[in-house]
Amino acid sequence: MKEKIREAYDKLAKDYELHVDKESGFNAYYERPAMLGELADDLAGLAVLDAGCAAGWYTEQCFMRGARVTAVDISPAMVAACRRRVENRADVRICDLSEPLPFDAEAFDWIVSSLTLHYVEDWSATFREFKRILKPGGKLLFSLHHPMMDMELMDKPDYFARTLLTDTWQKKEAGPVEVTFYRRPMQEIVNATAEHFVIERMMEPKPSPLYKEMPGARDWYAQYEERLSTRPHFLIVRALKNRQGIG
Repeated sequence: MKEKIREAYDKLAKDYELHVDKESGFNAYYERPAMLGELADDLAGLAVLDAGCAAGWYTEQCFMRGARVTAVDISPAMVAACRRRVENRADVRICDLSEPLPFDAEAFDWIVSSLTLHYVEDWSATFREFKRILKPGGKLLFSLHHPMMDMELMDKPDYFARTLLTDTWQKKEAGPVEVTFYRRPMQEIVNATAEHFVIERMMEPKPSPLYKEMPGARDWYAQYEERLSTRPHFLIVRALKNRQGIG
């Protein structure tokens, strides 16, 4: 499974580097505005881990807000793309989030993970590591596929099952790429998070109206705005490492 993910995102790296920021409405007009609304505007002096950095968009956003940023991804090609984007303004490393993380305890004030955790099967191990490396009072902010989103990909739909799914993405640079990920029910998302953190907010975002008149955006809004305003595509969670060590 890990090798499939690594190979898929090595293939997708050029598309993420060249096209996603301006041409993917699901990122630019939907997930990113909602995520940034939950991230502190002022991160000056704070340490942030971008867990699943892809081509570095969130890495860049965090250091623009003043943070000291470490960025990790399982894909060597994505790490190379992120390094090209941020140069020496962040520490960018190849790292597998399902393995023990190479960071000291209480090293980070924030962990930001965008559309990454649905590639991880065992959240318990990953969240234990996230909790270990977060400072008391530190924040975990993550997005992932909404559990309802992938039901149509399931041969035998069982909402309550954790299911390994494969979808084919058609991209400008890479062509067709098979992407494999885990779908899990809402109760598993909530309970796995609450086992290690205090959940502050959960959001089922709608497309941001702020970008509707941007050049190139109208076609995306015409195609997806109504559907995404009634059927959630992504889920966003903001959680806290309790200062008293509970949660």
